[in-house]
Amino acid sequence: MLEKHGSDLVCVRYRYDEASRTRIKTVELIVEKKELPTARQKIADEALVPVRIAYGAKDLGKMARSAGGRWESDVKLWYIRYGNIKGTELEKHMILDAKVNDNKKQNQLTVDVGI
Repeated sequence: MLEKHGSDLVCVRYRYDEASRTRIKTVELIVEKKELPTARQKIADEALVPVRIAYGAKDLGKMARSAGGRWESDVKLWYIRYGNIKGTELEKHMILDAKVNDNKKQNQLTVDVGI
């Protein structure tokens, strides 16, 4: 297995099924590695940050509104000033790798979110 998958191989497991008298070999592979932002990454308090809140999470939606958030229905994200959510539950819902393009001529906001 190591020759076949190299450093992407994380784990090999064997499963045994007594009823069918079979052994199944499974592997766990790394399919993506992405560098996380450093803990010291500084986001300006006045910066608008994208926040994803699950449908039906009413308490978080109320928090977003009270923090001055703006809902963008076309991308289904809240945009809130970072200083208003720093240290709150909403900070945990920020999308860290979103690329925000603000096109002022067309007055559109587009977001490319890596999911």
